[in-house]
Amino acid sequence: MAFNLTNYNRQMLLKLVVISSAMFAFGYALIPMYKVLCEVTGINVVTSKNDYGTRAVKAVSKNTQVDESRLITVEFDSNTQGPFRFRAVKNSMQVHPGEMIQVVYEVVNTQGRAVSAQAIPSYAPKQATQHFTKLECFCFEQQTLKPNESREMPVVFVIDPALPKDVKNITLSYTFFEVGNGQKVITGEHNSKPSKI
Repeated sequence: MAFNLTNYNRQMLLKLVVISSAMFAFGYALIPMYKVLCEVTGINVVTSKNDYGTRAVKAVSKNTQVDESRLITVEFDSNTQGPFRFRAVKNSMQVHPGEMIQVVYEVVNTQGRAVSAQAIPSYAPKQATQHFTKLECFCFEQQTLKPNESREMPVVFVIDPALPKDVKNITLSYTFFEVGNGQKVITGEHNSKPSKI
């Protein structure tokens, strides 16, 4: 029996076409198989944007340092000594210890001249002082207000969950006063961030 090169080439070509077609079909079938595998294992890498958005909205990220079993009422008080209108946007709010909160104070320079001012905080009751941490505060630095300027100034704070259980109300009070002749008021608070005072 003689070796037929033409037959051999046809058989090899047929085998290569079948193998190439099978590889293409397998690669094409990998996409739905990969989706099913991701859904089963929870990897969820290949999903539609809408599906992913729905899952992301349903996901709950939780700060474990927040004590959700307690609510503290924080009251915001403001006093001025100088040519200002100064107040908190909210009079009070209820917060959970460990929760990061922002409140905004508004100040208006009622003079037709630039004014430098400083805010000094105080807390009631006194035992709350060491548990009230300000992360951002306009009281950290002197404020210079242009003539008739109004400004919103944020305070970001956290109440330590170690606050004694009998403390249910805290008053954060600021006195905003003019600093004369460029003298800087030293409170020890405006030099370091974050601060506990």
